[in-house]
Amino acid sequence: MTYLVLGLIIFLGVHSVRIVNEDWRTRTRARIGEGSWKGLYSVASLVGFGLIVWGFGQARQQPVQLWGPPIGMRHVASLLTLVAFVLLAAAYVPGNGIKARVHHPMVLGVMLWAVAHLLSNGNIGHVVLFGSFLVWAMADFLAARQRDAAAGTSYAHGTAGATGITVAVGVGAWIAFALWLHGLLMGVRPVG
Repeated sequence: MTYLVLGLIIFLGVHSVRIVNEDWRTRTRARIGEGSWKGLYSVASLVGFGLIVWGFGQARQQPVQLWGPPIGMRHVASLLTLVAFVLLAAAYVPGNGIKARVHHPMVLGVMLWAVAHLLSNGNIGHVVLFGSFLVWAMADFLAARQRDAAAGTSYAHGTAGATGITVAVGVGAWIAFALWLHGLLMGVRPVG
């Protein structure tokens, strides 16, 4: 569990700099340069992510069950992760209406992903991992919305075509992950 917690601190800490101190981030990027900032950010993120993967793998080997979720929660989790994948796609497909409405679809997708996994898993490793991501995503979403309001940011209206592509990409990615990749990478097949 130590490596999981350390990985979460590093990974989410790096991703929280903008939440807790935007001015420091801006000054540091200007002082060391954009390339150096991105390099350090990437290295720290990869180290944190590696520790999360390793620590979560260890936690799964000796699970401490806090509660036993009802079997129906798996279906709810599948539906929530489907929406999360569409939101993730909305962060990258240009000109879609989903991003125009929610403004920060990736962070909302992380929230739904975390909630889905908390609803369907009751051991301490899952609670630490997904609970941490849920708290971070909520804080990041609020901070991003505040930055948008302060800057007067407006988002262009999306087109129906781009929105349709977004939904298709999200659903396709969800199908691939739910039917194949989740089982391959995590050893658990949530669907099928």
